Amino acid sequence: MEILVAGGDGFIGRPLCTELVERGHDVTAMSRSEPEESLPDGVSHATGDVTDYDSIESAVDGHDAVVNLVALSPLFTPSGGEGKHFEVHLEGTKNLVAAAEEAGADRFLQQSALGADPDGPTHYIRAKGQAEAVVRDSDLDWTITRPSVVFGEGGEFVKFTKLLAPPYITPLPGGGKTRFQPIHVGDLVPMLADAVLEDNHVGETYDIGGPEKLTMAEVARLGHRADGRGVNVLPIPMSLSKIGLSALDYVPGFPFGSDQYRSLQMDNTVDDNDVSAFGVDEEDLTTLSSFLDG
Repeated sequence: MEILVAGGDGFIGRPLCTELVERGHDVTAMSRSEPEESLPDGVSHATGDVTDYDSIESAVDGHDAVVNLVALSPLFTPSGGEGKHFEVHLEGTKNLVAAAEEAGADRFLQQSALGADPDGPTHYIRAKGQAEAVVRDSDLDWTITRPSVVFGEGGEFVKFTKLLAPPYITPLPGGGKTRFQPIHVGDLVPMLADAVLEDNHVGETYDIGGPEKLTMAEVARLGHRADGRGVNVLPIPMSLSKIGLSALDYVPGFPFGSDQYRSLQMDNTVDDNDVSAFGVDEEDLTTLSSFLDG
């Protein structure tokens, strides 16, 4: 199968490209510019920006399947403001779906986000939810995956938590009680490969989480413990956090703002973990502590 991975040079894209090549497929990683580091062996490269249809049309042409991993981080305010989420996640998905339909591609895998909702409380969640609707309304054989936060070498989740929660005395919104269900990139990638390759996943939407539910305070403690440092959490009322983080919307270059405050009010966990749809048992997944202590 000829597979195009949009965002194939990224944190999840690189190992996914490797996985697909090792399964015997021809893989092209598409990104806006030439990768800063060499792509995995056997992976070719195409230049294309999903927000510019003309730049991706020829790159998508000739592929049997398209994977959309292009995403802005929900953890930080994007350069250009929160409206950038709609430009990249919604309009970018529209362009990639249209190009895939025009190219006659059979399969389309959309990497969405846990809690994606067209009417959700943050720009990121709304854009992701509206993008899902575009995929479902397409003529493609689609699959949608919605992972919780993903961790691993080169990931940003633990780095973000350390930034928000510095060591020793750590003021955290609401005492850091927001819960996450982190999944290791090495556990997620084989599921994504199955999702794009196996027919039984067509038309399905999967909520995917790791083996444990951890509060932000627990993640901060684990992250700093791995660095030999301790954490004492100082709870900050959410009402005060709202004022502080919302004010940062107007501080140039500062990565937090009102969207980040709203996201910290929502748990990022699954009710029913769909890893079982891929023949995976939660107990066999990598825990955050084992990764950090390894």
